[in-house]
Amino acid sequence: MTTTKGPTATGPTTTGPSRSRENHVTTGATVWLTGLPSAGKTTIARELADRLREEGRRVELLDGDEIREFLSAGLGFGRADRHTNVQRIGFVAELLARNGVTALVPVIAPYADSREAVRGRHEANGTAYVEVHVATPVEVCSVRDVKGLYAKQAAGELTGLTGVDDPYEEPVKPDLRIESQDQTVQESAAAVHALLTERGLA
Repeated sequence: MTTTKGPTATGPTTTGPSRSRENHVTTGATVWLTGLPSAGKTTIARELADRLREEGRRVELLDGDEIREFLSAGLGFGRADRHTNVQRIGFVAELLARNGVTALVPVIAPYADSREAVRGRHEANGTAYVEVHVATPVEVCSVRDVKGLYAKQAAGELTGLTGVDDPYEEPVKPDLRIESQDQTVQESAAAVHALLTERGLA
């Protein structure tokens, strides 16, 4: 008796819906860029977003100012409100990431426990999470002063500026630390991209 192997024995092979989807699933991830105001977080995130989109990745950049306007309106800048804001952003980022989107989050998130809570949410759901510390010194940030915050603080027009008269708890073991003052935006974005590639996320 001759045994015929392969599709000719039973007709065309049917992979089924689940197998078919698997072949097209893109692994999502949250990339949280933390650092002082004017550290370069958003600039790096935008450059990285362009690179990922060129590769066909689905990318969303969650801008902190937009989140404050549309999702966290009414929250202040005390510790409790900052924590709430970070958790809301973390929830949205994890939801996007688990559905195949690379969520780029250039948000200060000054407190370690807030950041760890976000990481914990991702880990509990099996969602990839990458913490990038854009470790630009406050002296450099104050010169860049993209939004004029440091000038306002120095003039007594603003209080509670992170890293000046409000705490910033630096990450102890970030997945990546970037010294943005020592390299170009393109080099910084390339470093993040290399880490994502190494982890199979890009």
